[in-house]
Amino acid sequence: MVYLLLAILFSSILFIVLKSFSRYNINTLQAIIFNYIIAFSVGLLINKTKISITETFEKPWLYYCIYLGILFIGIFFTMGKTAQKNGVSVASVASKMSLIIPVLFGIYFFKEELSSQKIIGIFIALAAVYFTTKENDVTIEPSNFIYPILLFIGSGVIDTSMNYIQKNWVKEEEIALFSSFTFLSAFTFGLIVLIYQTIKNQFTFHFKNLIGGFLLGIPNYFSMYFLIRALHNQKIQSATLFTLINIGVILLSSLIGVLLFKEKLKRHNYIGIALAIIALLLVSF
Repeated sequence: MVYLLLAILFSSILFIVLKSFSRYNINTLQAIIFNYIIAFSVGLLINKTKISITETFEKPWLYYCIYLGILFIGIFFTMGKTAQKNGVSVASVASKMSLIIPVLFGIYFFKEELSSQKIIGIFIALAAVYFTTKENDVTIEPSNFIYPILLFIGSGVIDTSMNYIQKNWVKEEEIALFSSFTFLSAFTFGLIVLIYQTIKNQFTFHFKNLIGGFLLGIPNYFSMYFLIRALHNQKIQSATLFTLINIGVILLSSLIGVLLFKEKLKRHNYIGIALAIIALLLVSF
């Protein structure tokens, strides 16, 4: 339960940092790419196992780190494209609604059995996600439907992949190292993007983007680290865990938005928060 709460906390801190980027005019792409190398460094610092380059390259999960690194960068660009073409609200709804993918994966692949009460709670959680992240009525052009669909699938695939990989390939004492090298992989592919931008004269470095990456990298690392630690707990099903994390982030992020950023909640946002609380009670007990 402690790892679950910490995963919710650090995921919500990510919200604070990312929300602050626009206020300080920080380049989100650069900050996110820089954050990956910071996250990699944090993982090495907290890792308690002996690090051998030769042994690390022989780890069965190394190729999965590369796979996840590609997904991290790909989903970031997809999210940006979705926000650009369809609006931030659509991007937020698509990414958060994707929780249904790891939930269904846990039920059908790992044969997790859920009570009717928890199943109802999961559906209410999906409704809560929609109402809390929905900002205004938006119209999606048919030609732009592909972007939220890809974001929905990609976000769900990332969570599902981490669940599958940690269950089958990552030992508990290797979680810190696995998380670290996943972020190193993402940084490597992100660096390729920056090199391409430099060649095209599209890259302008500002030191504040590096600071933004540093501030983002620490909570980003721990949000993934504690998620995997929580998934290692055999006493809680992954379908329940992903639902609880999403509900927890919704509630805490909404509270942070009101207290720190003075955001004004609309009627449908309050409905979403109420539904999130109901879902939390149904899924928890």
